[in-house]
Amino acid sequence: MLHEFPRYPLTFGPSPLQHLKRLTQYLGGAQVWAKREDVSSGLAFGGNKVRKLEYIVPDILASGADTLVSIGGYQSNHTRQVAAVAAHLGLKARLVQEKWVPWEDPTNDQVGNILLSRMMGADSRLDAAGFDIGIRDSWKQALAEVEAAGGTPYPIPAGASEHPLGGLGFANWAFEVAEQEKQLGVFFDTIVVCTVTGSTHAGMIAGFAALEDLTGVRRRVIGIDASATLEQTRDQVARIARNTAALIELGRDLRDDEIQVLEGWAGDLYGVPVASTMDAMALGAQLEAMITDPVYEGKSLAGLIDLVKTGDIGKDSTVLYAHLGGQPAINAYHSLWDPAA
Repeated sequence: MLHEFPRYPLTFGPSPLQHLKRLTQYLGGAQVWAKREDVSSGLAFGGNKVRKLEYIVPDILASGADTLVSIGGYQSNHTRQVAAVAAHLGLKARLVQEKWVPWEDPTNDQVGNILLSRMMGADSRLDAAGFDIGIRDSWKQALAEVEAAGGTPYPIPAGASEHPLGGLGFANWAFEVAEQEKQLGVFFDTIVVCTVTGSTHAGMIAGFAALEDLTGVRRRVIGIDASATLEQTRDQVARIARNTAALIELGRDLRDDEIQVLEGWAGDLYGVPVASTMDAMALGAQLEAMITDPVYEGKSLAGLIDLVKTGDIGKDSTVLYAHLGGQPAINAYHSLWDPAA
């Protein structure tokens, strides 16, 4: 059923798989690989949202919209990728950048993702509202403002997650993984992915459920919460996963064991790194030159490391870490590596 949905290519092709040999050796457990969404596209450093937008762009073009309207935090990877797609398509972008993270670095609203969005011509405006993965009034207001100015807006919610097509990109990702496994002669029994607004993880759940029904082989798809609003994220992942499963005509309800969102690495606040985040980022960088960020990937990598170390992911496993991108945000967290601090 997935092949029946129109897809507008925004990536170089399948994102590459990387065997993290030194990290594997260091952990002394499962074989660890990464699938690198951070290097899968030429659009402003890419990332996981580009894959979602591939399935949304055909609807954008059919709508006749001239302005993409989206929302995120000051250092939102998503809004940067929306700005990139708008530039690529010759459209305008109106971005709401809320203060989702209590990170008081004076450059937080000037560097990294927000800088790139402004370079690409996006109308990026700050808003003092705090973090929430739900539908925001500030976003609704931005849509109304574009209309009042004579524009035709196209609404893209935070992370593209609440968009009806938001889960399709990573449902397709599951089938892409299966094809790459055939080519490499490897099988990933465990997938680890960061989850906040939910549709990346949810799309994977639906896609791998469809693969299970085709092949009879089960995998464990583990979402590592980085939202610090665990129950809200769990509910949203489950809802989007079930909606996506229905969209691709899975033909059954998802089992509870197929929807796993684990806590323990988010810390107390979204976007604020904790000790395990910093340790994981250092390991990835120093063992593999694999750069992760303090908001998302540092936290999901910390989860993977602990799950392997404790044996929750067994020594006989071959685990695939979904690297979703996000490195431009590191600029706003430069003080974490200040040698004088």
